[in-house]
Amino acid sequence: MGDLLANLQSSLRLIDLLDVGIVALMVYRVLLLIKGTRAMQMLTGLGILGIGFYLSSMFELFTTHSIFSHFFDNLFFIVIVLFQDDLRRALTHVGKNPFFAGASAEEEREMVDDIARAAVRLAREKIGALIVLERETGLKNFIDTGSRLDSKVKAELLYSIFVPVSPIHDGAVIITGGKIAAAGCFLPLSKDPNIDKRYGTRHRAALGLTEDSDAIVVLVSEEAGEAHLVKSGKITTNLNEQELRDTLSALLDISSHETNLPRRMRGWIRRTSR
Repeated sequence: MGDLLANLQSSLRLIDLLDVGIVALMVYRVLLLIKGTRAMQMLTGLGILGIGFYLSSMFELFTTHSIFSHFFDNLFFIVIVLFQDDLRRALTHVGKNPFFAGASAEEEREMVDDIARAAVRLAREKIGALIVLERETGLKNFIDTGSRLDSKVKAELLYSIFVPVSPIHDGAVIITGGKIAAAGCFLPLSKDPNIDKRYGTRHRAALGLTEDSDAIVVLVSEEAGEAHLVKSGKITTNLNEQELRDTLSALLDISSHETNLPRRMRGWIRRTSR
């Protein structure tokens, strides 16, 4: 045993420890990224198939082993097809794009106040809306589908965009860099087969965007007359103006509001921040 440890110490280099640490960090980040998603379920399924491949070899089940062998011969291409959405989402996290770049803390608070006031007013009048807040993941592809505005965030402007007589009410407003970049933007619909059947197209669009990016979406349901928040493919429903304001501030790290939030909101923030 002593000789084994001595040989290990003599052959182990500092660069080897660094190499192992980098790989471990990459695996950890990948697991965090896919935790609670369909990718984790698919990865579990591949693990079960791998166990079946090993057992068919051990018990000499030649036909079964042959089928598994043909499957795993094309594993590289299968992984690319199965995990294409998750791979795309992982690559988008490489770059950084701060949400409120160049805006002061006071301007940030004013913008959050305006968003909360507009959402609650729209909910009260049962006018549907999607307000997207870009964070680190760039949303230029979706911004280009709408009408460019590049204007300050004001509650009155947000309200006027979504009233039914507005030519750009059908779609989402995307806020980036502290300004309304565009309105009438089209968002990808969620591909989750287990989504609640009560959710319509607007809900599916909000969930779909947040599944593929770190954006936050303020969703106003015209049917229920309620304001919701969507993040990381998870939705919290029926927020009043104060809850919406404080939760947005906590999520965007504008100020430390989380301790003042109701328990259900604190739990939701922690679940969506994992």
